Amino acid sequence: MNRGHELDTIVDNGMQKSRYHSEIEPVTKEKRDAQVLARLGKKSVLERRFGFISILGFTCTILVTWEGSLILFTTGLTNGGSAGLVYGYLLVWIGTIAVYTTMAELASMAPTAGGQYHWVSMLAPPSIRNFMSYIMGWLVICGWQAILAGGGYLAGTMIEALIQLNHANYVPQLWHGTLLFWATIVVAVFINTVTSGVLPKIEAFILVVHVVGFFAVLIPIVYLAPNKASAHDVFTQFSNGGAWPTQGLSFFIGLVGNVFAMFGCDSAVHMAEEIKNAEIVVPWSMLTTTVLNGALGFGIVIAVLFVTTDITAALSSPTGLLGYPFMQIFYDATGSKAGASVMIAIIIMMDAAATIAFLATASRLVWAFARDRGLPGWRIVSKLQPKTAIPMLAVIITSSIACLIGLINIGSATAFNDVISLGVSSLYASYVITESFLLWRRCTGGIRMPTDISNDTGEANQLVWGPFHLPGIFGILVNAFAVAFGIIIFFFSFWPVATPVQAAHMNFSVLMTGSVVLFAIFYYVVWARKTYKGPIVEVTPYTMNNPLVVGSAM
Repeated sequence: MNRGHELDTIVDNGMQKSRYHSEIEPVTKEKRDAQVLARLGKKSVLERRFGFISILGFTCTILVTWEGSLILFTTGLTNGGSAGLVYGYLLVWIGTIAVYTTMAELASMAPTAGGQYHWVSMLAPPSIRNFMSYIMGWLVICGWQAILAGGGYLAGTMIEALIQLNHANYVPQLWHGTLLFWATIVVAVFINTVTSGVLPKIEAFILVVHVVGFFAVLIPIVYLAPNKASAHDVFTQFSNGGAWPTQGLSFFIGLVGNVFAMFGCDSAVHMAEEIKNAEIVVPWSMLTTTVLNGALGFGIVIAVLFVTTDITAALSSPTGLLGYPFMQIFYDATGSKAGASVMIAIIIMMDAAATIAFLATASRLVWAFARDRGLPGWRIVSKLQPKTAIPMLAVIITSSIACLIGLINIGSATAFNDVISLGVSSLYASYVITESFLLWRRCTGGIRMPTDISNDTGEANQLVWGPFHLPGIFGILVNAFAVAFGIIIFFFSFWPVATPVQAAHMNFSVLMTGSVVLFAIFYYVVWARKTYKGPIVEVTPYTMNNPLVVGSAM
């Protein structure tokens, strides 16, 4: 597709000849990736190691939907019951597909590690562009920082619950979970630094484990379960365990568990500068992940609900009191602690693998925002390791903050759960704001088609649709539904689980999210507005050795 009026270009069978070059040169995929990034004002400095399968493994690992649906089983059972969990899952799945379809359009238009904050800088009106982009940067970074901490926390506390299942005399302590949390983060750091060169192969392998592990869990519990619930119980029994005024309110509060098991697919966006043919691979990996993981998650939810004949007993079991009733359900279904432990170990391993991807995503965001001078000490944080092209300091900073957050768990597990809720609220805030600007632009005709070059200025960050695009009214409807769904999830992410609400069980994520926004505003007004002018333009299409060409490398 044409990205600049400097391109008086002849394209013929993958070759190009410009008025600046008399010779004919091949347009390689590597050159195409560099040119697409140059259209966004960025130099290609990271090694492009990921292809479609490896980044699909990366995003599937990030979502860990069927695993996460089990890990966060309690939320939906408490508010919604079995029927609420089923219908809530379907609603969240449909909404998530709309959200990531819209974001896939943005990723195809601008595949850069900055993601939401870069997109907002492109889409927002000039008068608020820099300010909104800066706030967005902080929201997305804090959201992914919270997700990283949450991944380590869940891995650590699940190990505790597994020990509890096999050793009834074990008494878990809060500091035990923190130490196991730190061990998970250390493993993630090792793989992201020392073995970073083989990370794509690791992610491809994890994709296989993700799919095979699903059947390794599903088949035994369905086949071995001695008793099964009726379809009437599964699909019609609602519960209002939070004692809310209405069942409908309880249902919406229970959605958050399914949301947490199905969000974070924008991780592929933040890895875009390390992905080959990113403008095509990133959007399709996001959509494939959402559909595949959603189907696997729905299958495991239905299966577990059918083999759970006494939900109350599962919730009140030792592992249920630790927040993981699925472990008791596995044991009841198989009648074997060894068999249940193997299946649980698969889920723990997948959560630990997700933490590896969480760290990679969060560190790339920190690096990208520092590159654009949005963080204190940006000159140092934006540096890459010379040999590996890894943002080493960003990895160290991100993992260190996660470990410090882990200390909160020693004082209060409830407070730490609020940190996890910060991930949902912050990322969904970024989704809603970004997609709202996109909806405004597409409704007012602010985004050009690739073939329309009449107003082409040759500048960086022009609004031109990428190869993945939903045209016309269909795209507008999907975009609008994504915004509406995002607002609902953002609103209910701040609600506590049950009433009456006491300080010990209050959801303080609204305070945390508000504090992040207020800090970002304060820092921007006092200091950052002097240095942050939106994503910096390191290179323009004019400065490339070879101009952009019509079409995209396949």
